[in-house]
Amino acid sequence: MRINPNYASLIRRADNSTINTCLKNHLQEAKFFIRNLQNRHDTLLQVAKQIVELQINFFEHGPEFMQPLNLKDIAAVVHMHESTISRITTQKYLYSPRGTFEFKFFFPSYVQTTDGGQCSTTAIHALIKKMLAEESPQSPLSDLVLAQRLAEQGIKIARRTVTKYREALGIEPSTARKRRF
Repeated sequence: MRINPNYASLIRRADNSTINTCLKNHLQEAKFFIRNLQNRHDTLLQVAKQIVELQINFFEHGPEFMQPLNLKDIAAVVHMHESTISRITTQKYLYSPRGTFEFKFFFPSYVQTTDGGQCSTTAIHALIKKMLAEESPQSPLSDLVLAQRLAEQGIKIARRTVTKYREALGIEPSTARKRRF
């Protein structure tokens, strides 16, 4: 956005008429509006760069590598308040070679790992999908077995949680996935 120079030139510097005062006020408001839009753009770009930098493994290797991230992490790096980051990331999208994602997608919840670390729910969803894609059609994996396999990878997760994640992915239970030949 920019201000039309023809309209800006209509303002006479020394003239204090009501029309000239009104034009000065409108010009000032327009400049303020343009400056605020530019600040918003700069902030959005700064936040997007940080998200990409902190979630680079997701972009390079896929959803199994999504890191736990929260608004506070980004706020600390860009020196802004958490609520500002929340507003900036609401209903904004990032286009990438992996697809188009809402900014909020990059702030997944997480579960604790056995070594004291954290694993994002996005990564767990991807691991569950991968395990189920590799299962035998004659002997599909139950939610309990999935929970045990995730535990072997260091991810503490209850069977109920695996069931919730499987259902969220739109995958049927093992009894419905079983094929008989």
